[in-house]
Amino acid sequence: MSMHRSIRNIAIMAHADAGKTTITEQFLFLGGHTRQPGNVDQGTAQTDFLPVEQERGISVHSANISFLWNNIRINLIDTPGHVDFSADVERIMRVPDGVILVISAVEGVQAHTETLWAALRERRIPVLFFINKTDRMGADTGSVLLAIEKELKITPLCLQEISDEGGNKVSISELWCREHMQHHLVEHVVSSDEHLLNQYLEGTANSFSELDSQMTRLINSAAFYPLLFGSAKLGLGMKELLDSVIRYIPAPGGDPEKPLSALVYGIGHDRILGKIAHVRMFNGTICNREVVFNATRQVEEKVTQVRRIMPGRYEDTGTVMAGDIAGISGLGSAQVGDLLGTDHEDIPGEVKLQTPLLIVQVKAVNKKDYPALAEAMQELSAEDPSLEFEWLREEAELHVKIMGWIQMEVLERILADRFGISARFENPTVIYKETPSDAGEGFVRYWMPKPCWAIMKFNIEPGERGSGVIYQSIVPVNDIQQKYQKEVERTIAGALKQGIKGWEVTDLKITLTEGEDHPVHSRSGDFAVATPMCIMNGLVNTGTTLLEPMSRVQINATDDLLGVITSDITRMRGSFESPVMDNERFTLQAILPLATSLDFPVKLSSRSGGKARISTRFYGYSECTDEQGVIRPFRGISPLDTAKYILKARRAIQGF
Repeated sequence: MSMHRSIRNIAIMAHADAGKTTITEQFLFLGGHTRQPGNVDQGTAQTDFLPVEQERGISVHSANISFLWNNIRINLIDTPGHVDFSADVERIMRVPDGVILVISAVEGVQAHTETLWAALRERRIPVLFFINKTDRMGADTGSVLLAIEKELKITPLCLQEISDEGGNKVSISELWCREHMQHHLVEHVVSSDEHLLNQYLEGTANSFSELDSQMTRLINSAAFYPLLFGSAKLGLGMKELLDSVIRYIPAPGGDPEKPLSALVYGIGHDRILGKIAHVRMFNGTICNREVVFNATRQVEEKVTQVRRIMPGRYEDTGTVMAGDIAGISGLGSAQVGDLLGTDHEDIPGEVKLQTPLLIVQVKAVNKKDYPALAEAMQELSAEDPSLEFEWLREEAELHVKIMGWIQMEVLERILADRFGISARFENPTVIYKETPSDAGEGFVRYWMPKPCWAIMKFNIEPGERGSGVIYQSIVPVNDIQQKYQKEVERTIAGALKQGIKGWEVTDLKITLTEGEDHPVHSRSGDFAVATPMCIMNGLVNTGTTLLEPMSRVQINATDDLLGVITSDITRMRGSFESPVMDNERFTLQAILPLATSLDFPVKLSSRSGGKARISTRFYGYSECTDEQGVIRPFRGISPLDTAKYILKARRAIQGF
């Protein structure tokens, strides 16, 4: 039984521009935190506190707010809706006990809505659907409901009815309350419970409390998904939405007396306090001045302050218990995704929504800012590990992985606003990968200059597309000691970061088939030095094939554009399915290489006068020729350059 009935941890998620931030502003207003709701377009939204958010009118960073509604504390996370900031949403997926999934009554179900829904459904997170913008011209809730059934493959339970949509006179009426229980909703609820069904069939009147308790159980277990209507702009349906959050989103579990179990899901910065770890507590308690064990970093650190996270500010609480959320100062080494405490069974695993598909170089406009820029990028990548920041010190180059152009512009603004650094992002390149072209062997004999001894043979073969890296050893521990075999296993991922064409190597199976250590000459780290040499030797023997990222694209446009668009797709090396015609418009599904289609959405928009709609999502990697892709030089010292590589590796590993 939960010990925290008085808390609800929720997140608001949606495709961009569905109105999440405006809903959050209404909640703050109703909770008594603001005198009037903030406005996204005017840049006065409480949760859009970064200058770039206020100017663009989009959320680029998740924001935490905490407020009271009917004496229940609601910890709410407003997440970014733009696909470029999916990594932030992935991290947040592990935090809430329930989610409000917002869909616009005008735009309906969009590509990112489907991506979010798939992850929520897989995790069995309770979801409240909310159809927003019902006052807008073009609102069509009927077709949105049909799209939810068709695209999301779910029939949500409408707890309300809507009238006069598409204008300021829009209104909603309740279909599920003490005064009125709609017949089909009653049937839905009773059909899920034998006792209730028997009562119903016998003609015994079921009380609203009894039926609503059963509905709550079904929503909590993600068997039912309720749906509500409203307009955040008009404040319509906001109280009803908050009431439903309290009724239907489960209170968090956890026990404050148990050993600590917590997740760092975000990193914030305060001008006075410095780094603040945003933490979701699953078990245990954290107090000011307490020493906390970070299991991921294997360090103990002293908490200097425990604070409630508010938009752009923090409230000192001194203590945070199981089930709650807090901002914690003093955890200097903490990074996003770190686990605190020792028992992490209750913490949900990671979620993957999107993959960064572009790599860019970051340069300081003024060369003197280069060290400060490197430091700033390290700080930003601790907050957002998906950037996979790479600092090539010898080449004096800084590289990051990004989702798209908007993220690049936003990072430029954050570097200017927060760090005072003028930077530019150059040479965005699609992220290719490589895979073995054939089966083959890699061999290494690392026995000079002494003291060292590591001899190995790998069998390398291509794997199925999307299989990643599969490693196994069939070498007895008499030939290579277990501790050295563990070194090999630990080093494999790093050794595959760059193949013979300069890209990460994937979709392969590696088997350690032979090898030997030496009772006198083998040292700790020898097999870690030797593994990349053996892998690269093997890849030279197998050869590698480039893999390029592909997008799945859905285009909806007028009939007159069909010929032009299909010839565009063919020119971009894409493939498409038969178009579906409907009322002088068509819908077309296509698979396109990202490299040839980066500017396609912009071209399509200008060609159609903005009347064509396009949604894209990552589809996977496919083989391409070296001419179609990009081969880049090895960054750093290649393991194939044996003498230089050994010298550098020994210094790094053994501190020579």
